Amino acid sequence: MDPLSAAMKIAGSGLEAQSTRLRIVSENIANARSTGDTPGADPYRRKTITFGEEVDRATGVKTVNVKKYGVDESKFTTEYDPSNPAADEKGVVKLPNVNMLVEMADMREANRSYDANLQTIKQSRDLISSTIDLLKSQ
Repeated sequence: MDPLSAAMKIAGSGLEAQSTRLRIVSENIANARSTGDTPGADPYRRKTITFGEEVDRATGVKTVNVKKYGVDESKFTTEYDPSNPAADEKGVVKLPNVNMLVEMADMREANRSYDANLQTIKQSRDLISSTIDLLKSQ
């Protein structure tokens, strides 16, 4: 596989990986206040994602992929709110272990990585087009 096509394939896998990362972050943000269904029940637990390297068998190019999905096992925060249906007998509600600051930073990083991969694809495509135009003019 030529280097420019390989760069596009690698960047394409990066786009897919970062899209998945953004989906996980958006789920965490959307559920940042999702409590359990019953008194004392556990709330939403923050989801995590791990990337890995994978060799494309057809081309031999190393790409990125989602290695595994997981959950953050850190402790839940608690809040005193006896009117909440998820409150235990003491009026304490367990809240998700989602830290909005961490999620926003992760979203920003995923967005930047996505943009970088997109620029790689655009640049590779432009170089391929320039090469074809140069060959046509000879």
